[in-house]
Amino acid sequence: MLTIRELEKIATQVRRDIIRMVNGASSGHPGGPLGSADLLVALYFKIMLPDPKQFTMDGTGEDIFFLSNGHLSAGWYSVLARYGYFDVSELRTFRKIGSRLQGHPATADGLPGIRMSSGSLGQGLSVSIGAAMAKKMNNDEHLVYCLLGDGELQEGQNWEALMFAAGKKIDNLIAVIDYNGLQIDGPNDKVLPLGALHEKFEAFGWKALTAYGNEMTEVVDTLKQAEWYTGQGKPVMILMTTHMGFGVDFMLDNHDWHGVFPNDEQTKIALEQLEETLGDY
Repeated sequence: MLTIRELEKIATQVRRDIIRMVNGASSGHPGGPLGSADLLVALYFKIMLPDPKQFTMDGTGEDIFFLSNGHLSAGWYSVLARYGYFDVSELRTFRKIGSRLQGHPATADGLPGIRMSSGSLGQGLSVSIGAAMAKKMNNDEHLVYCLLGDGELQEGQNWEALMFAAGKKIDNLIAVIDYNGLQIDGPNDKVLPLGALHEKFEAFGWKALTAYGNEMTEVVDTLKQAEWYTGQGKPVMILMTTHMGFGVDFMLDNHDWHGVFPNDEQTKIALEQLEETLGDY
């Protein structure tokens, strides 16, 4: 099993990949993926441990993950490649014409690791609930994980899904909110305040946990705690505070970097702040 330090090194390399991918495509979303890199690395390399060589769309017999906030695709693609779902060199094709690595994850081209097309916000939790119900019906004891953005919670479908999951006791589901407080138009509190989310999740019948998502030990420990709460009649929600643009000082906590690519000079500065740990693609 990988140590915390080894996971941190992978996360740093993933952040390098994100910067280079978005710069190479001259488009994309760097801020959110930089903030959620620790979570995605912890999920794949420490918690879920799926077999990338045995990928199936139905995910029978293994834990599965859905990315609801699909604009975080650069980070997810990097993790999938670094974990072995496809060759790391394919990251060079991000957002290029004919690439399997589209700006938002898609299933049309059969990219291993992707089980739903996402990017139309508000849908991922509903899909995850369906997958979790299928596992229960098939007596598959593995778990379903889902990552959502905080601004995404302004979509009403999420709250229908939250009610449904609790009402139907979907207790093999762990959802995570990437809670950085920012969205494309600015702070959540200025666009549409989300209120007391922890209390709301509890009131909707979920087991709600909180964590700081840019410290690897806390991320891993919280995911393990969430696992412990599964199978007890309630779905589990982790409200995970992160920093948009984490790892790059001029992007940190700045919503302007939600969907803007760094130019070559900015990319050089960013990469100087992120140590190359696994080798660039």
